[in-house]
Amino acid sequence: MNAFPASNLIVSVAFVFALATMVLGALIAVGSRLLIRSVCGLAICSVGLAGLYYFLHSPFLALMELLIYVGAVCVTVVFAIMLAEPTEPKNEEKRGPTLFWGGTALAAAVAIFWSLWWLGKSTGWKTPASRLTDGSVKAIGVSLLTTYSMAFELISVALLVAILGALAIARTGRTKP
Repeated sequence: MNAFPASNLIVSVAFVFALATMVLGALIAVGSRLLIRSVCGLAICSVGLAGLYYFLHSPFLALMELLIYVGAVCVTVVFAIMLAEPTEPKNEEKRGPTLFWGGTALAAAVAIFWSLWWLGKSTGWKTPASRLTDGSVKAIGVSLLTTYSMAFELISVALLVAILGALAIARTGRTKP
């Protein structure tokens, strides 16, 4: 008898695909020298993260990830890049010791990952007694407009400030010093 049914294989493949998409997008975002490619990497990473949210039975968070980060933040940054005046690359660009800083960043990432893994393995996680909501869009909407209305409004103000900041950066890029 097969100990690993086909449905578990499909779920595992979907999880690994979403995880690989997220990691690939993150590597593109941090590894590219061109800003527009970094934004595309951020969008790919956000799509992979939305896949992980959907995998965790949270379709509302997956949709919000796509709408807010891919549909709003990445598009706003692309508009800011398009509005900014291009700068001429300098041939005598001086680069620091990137190997040292890359190794330091890798060591820090490994230390953080190991610490979180150890915390997850050594902590006795309690299961919640009951869920307050069923996780439907209606229940989330009611919670956002009643219990969490102030946080909902503050998030919208933060997004507005981010859009205005991107436009301000794009506008100052048009003037020559």
